[in-house]
Amino acid sequence: MTSHVKNTLVTTAAIAGALAATTLFNTTTVKADTTSSAPVTTTTSATKDTAIASAQAKVNSASAAVVSAQAAYGSASTAAFDAAAKTAAASASAAATSAATSSAVANAQAAADSAATAKSTADANLAKAQSTAAATSRAKSMTSAAVVSAQSAVASASAKASDADSAVASAEAGQTVTANLMKSDDPTQASAAQQYFATKTAIVKLLPSGQVQITIPLTSGLKFLKEVSYNGVDATFTKTGDDSANITFTADPATSYTLAMTMDITSVMPFMPIMHEKALLAVDTTIFNGLLAAKSDADAALTSAQAALSTAETNAASAAQVASNAASAATAAATVASDAAVVATSAATNLTSAQAANSTAQAALTSAQVAQAAADATLATAKANLDSANAALTSAQAELKSAQNIVVVTPASSAASSASSTASSAGSAASSATNSAASAATATSNVASSALTTTVTSAVVATPATTKKATSSTPASSTTAKTLPQTGNENQSALGECQECCVKKETSPA
Repeated sequence: MTSHVKNTLVTTAAIAGALAATTLFNTTTVKADTTSSAPVTTTTSATKDTAIASAQAKVNSASAAVVSAQAAYGSASTAAFDAAAKTAAASASAAATSAATSSAVANAQAAADSAATAKSTADANLAKAQSTAAATSRAKSMTSAAVVSAQSAVASASAKASDADSAVASAEAGQTVTANLMKSDDPTQASAAQQYFATKTAIVKLLPSGQVQITIPLTSGLKFLKEVSYNGVDATFTKTGDDSANITFTADPATSYTLAMTMDITSVMPFMPIMHEKALLAVDTTIFNGLLAAKSDADAALTSAQAALSTAETNAASAAQVASNAASAATAAATVASDAAVVATSAATNLTSAQAANSTAQAALTSAQVAQAAADATLATAKANLDSANAALTSAQAELKSAQNIVVVTPASSAASSASSTASSAGSAASSATNSAASAATATSNVASSALTTTVTSAVVATPATTKKATSSTPASSTTAKTLPQTGNENQSALGECQECCVKKETSPA
């Protein structure tokens, strides 16, 4: 427990003692003449005792509430003080970290910027060098290939011319190629007529007109396949057996042909209708297209190659030298770019580390400030509760003073003078004891207040009003002392018994 809280509890104890002393003596004194500003009323002794007891209970309850509120306030004060200390420490740490790292961050930022610029320049130079190297390499390859091509151009053109002559002769004689009949609406599926063309081949011949003659062998189904046409022209059927034939038609060179076919299988399946189908004959006859043009192109290529050979050889030598130089430059640029990348990465890492140090310190400061705000809020609540308790105690004390200042009016008696004298003596003694207790409580409160920074503690000390000489006309038969409110204090009980004894003696017969 901190000294701050200890002082609070000491002051609270002093206040409780002072309140008990004030209650004890004030409840046994009939005040006819007082300096209190509380109003003076008249009533019976029993009513006054009831009012005093009620007011005393409120004072006791309010005093206990003040003690509890003081304890809560002391705890909240300690927590707020600790939170403020942590915030101050975090603020100092953040400031120190910022001061220590600000230069590092600035230097790291400058280094990172410089390294990034250098890397960007190096990368650009590398890209340019690599592009140049690639271009010169391609030029070298092209010139070399041009030389080789030019050297072989004559032989190639001669061979192509010979090949063209052979190709024409072979095409005119006819060639057997692969052929499939597919569905015209779905070329991935075989046509229903494919089963009748088991060889899946076609014989193609080149005609003098440049067209081709296509013959597809029908291996079976001649009795079912009644008609075949291409572009509205009927094909020629040449029987090769009882149920087989060669079907021939003429067309321009293409990769496939759509044939219209009529199949009648009612003899086998009487309820089946005659089938009219369009089938796609997949056979590439473009291999015979342009054979004479190819031979002419080969002759022209020979002449061109011979003219280009000399130029190609000169260009190849020059391109080889340029490519070599460009490759060396690209290698050097790659080394520079690699070094710049390493420097840029290191600078970025250093900058991140410097920034992280500041971020960590600022995060700690923010956390401490949040904790302090929470502690301050708790302290404010505790202060409000304490103020409320003090206000309640002040109100209860005022009510108690009003009850104590009530003048009891009873019928006159022969012993009024003696009772008045006795009450006066008791009142003087009570006033003296009250003033002593109040002085002790005030002194203790002042000591505690000097150790505690808040000023609300001393506010709950209620200094009893100074009781002057009693002028009450209480008759000798009054038993006011018997109706004292019981607070549980042994001194109160003893004082009550003493006053009761004195009253009895004053009111006894002569």
